Amino acid sequence: MIVAEQKPLQAVLEMLRGHRKVLAVGCGTCVSVCFAGGRKEVGVLASALRMARGLDGEPLQVDETSVQRQCEVEYIEALAGGIDAYDAIVSLGCGVGVQYLADRFPGKRVLPALDTKFMGGPTEAGVWEERCQGCGSCILDRTGGVCPISRCAKQLMNGPCGGSKGGRCEVDAGIPCAWQMIWERMEALGRLDELLEIQPPKDWATSRDGGLRRVVREDLRTPRGDAS
Repeated sequence: MIVAEQKPLQAVLEMLRGHRKVLAVGCGTCVSVCFAGGRKEVGVLASALRMARGLDGEPLQVDETSVQRQCEVEYIEALAGGIDAYDAIVSLGCGVGVQYLADRFPGKRVLPALDTKFMGGPTEAGVWEERCQGCGSCILDRTGGVCPISRCAKQLMNGPCGGSKGGRCEVDAGIPCAWQMIWERMEALGRLDELLEIQPPKDWATSRDGGLRRVVREDLRTPRGDAS
């Protein structure tokens, strides 16, 4: 899932300077799971914004709503009916959701209330960790399901750096050495011999560095505007 956290209240207030009536929109998927942008968080942020602006003598009307997913036009279409009544939209979605709202409502200023962090998941109550950088060429089959791109501080492809100690990362002793984990996983699977095969340098052409990426399934594709 995409993990995000709320911006400081003061940062959101600064973005809202000059606005009088805004719509705070939550998202019911990823950011709801990490308690950053669900229906409850929308309500808390909206109340905080009203209170802060009221104390400053600049009343702010903040209406609240939430959609199942901000990253799909079909879900945000439900907002179209009353959007003209607002000065701006405050999105409690990830960066993708913010951009989808801005694309759908180009005449409205869409403001991000969250900072999008990474793709990951919970490791304990209140803690989320990165697990994937979306590099576009997955090698988890060769590393026992442990990603050296997102979990090795040095993104090494052919074994550990030699600086880890007691199974902890040399860069940050607070995290486990990814290659120690890879070795143990592959050993448990009886596939240690595969780690002796030299992996070629990482092909970063499929990563974010190559520009905007797109996945197209022609068997599912229906071009927008095609009524057939």
